[in-house]
Amino acid sequence: MSKQISEEKLREYYEVSLDLVRKCGPLFMEGFQKPKLEFETKSAIYDQVTYYDKQIEHVLSEGLLKAFPESKIIGEEGLAEAHLKAELTDDPTWIIDPIDGTNNYIRKIPHCCISVGLTINKQLVAGIIYNPAQNELYSAWQGHGAFLNGQPIHTNDIKAINEAVVGLEISLIVFPKRRDSKLKRFYKLTSQANGSRSFGCAALTLCYVAVGQCDVYHVEHLKPWDLAAGVAILREAGGTVVHTSGGTFDVMHPDCVGASTEELAKSVVQIVKEADQLSFFTFE
Repeated sequence: MSKQISEEKLREYYEVSLDLVRKCGPLFMEGFQKPKLEFETKSAIYDQVTYYDKQIEHVLSEGLLKAFPESKIIGEEGLAEAHLKAELTDDPTWIIDPIDGTNNYIRKIPHCCISVGLTINKQLVAGIIYNPAQNELYSAWQGHGAFLNGQPIHTNDIKAINEAVVGLEISLIVFPKRRDSKLKRFYKLTSQANGSRSFGCAALTLCYVAVGQCDVYHVEHLKPWDLAAGVAILREAGGTVVHTSGGTFDVMHPDCVGASTEELAKSVVQIVKEADQLSFFTFE
């Protein structure tokens, strides 16, 4: 059953979570600045976790549940440790990635961040993404715009792919079953775009579209915590996020095209469809 949330309550959710995320900055930087950071490997060799992933998620989860006991948590590390599947309800739900871009974090590449999204009635209503290594704090809450370090941000007014800088995660070709599709889409999009980038951090790349440093981000096969906060921020910055098919974006199955304008999103959806029809990339 849907639950109505007042403007005042939504503001409280936003301000308390923003403060909590900001307070995790020193803990994030403690790990980032270590000469050698120990890590564990999860389900695959590229899927890594550090003490700081777990500790930041613990701090955020504990703080949010103390402030808002009526809410629920979908956190990357907590679900992994408990071997649970993420489930979204109408309750206020915090979707947490304590460090998005852990691979970058371990290697001291400053494209990594803390990401916290909030859903109410299964709809994204707020997002906070903090990259202490670059002193970048992106935030947004429904109906009030998006911000970088407290200053309003907005997407570019780019409608054509030949004027757009496109973000893609080419490293995802590590999956043999997805390699053919990834390379065909990479070829079609990058050969038509003004430029292309691969940052290894989904949350931040959506923010880069929101602030106008990129114009498109296409990604698939990620998890809700990789994209939730970034989608909320991009939408509030004036951007559009749709499913790769062109349909409605679903945070629990977050295959997406995020773009600065609706026109550009539609163009990219069409290019992706054309790429999937190509036959010259074939891998065993």
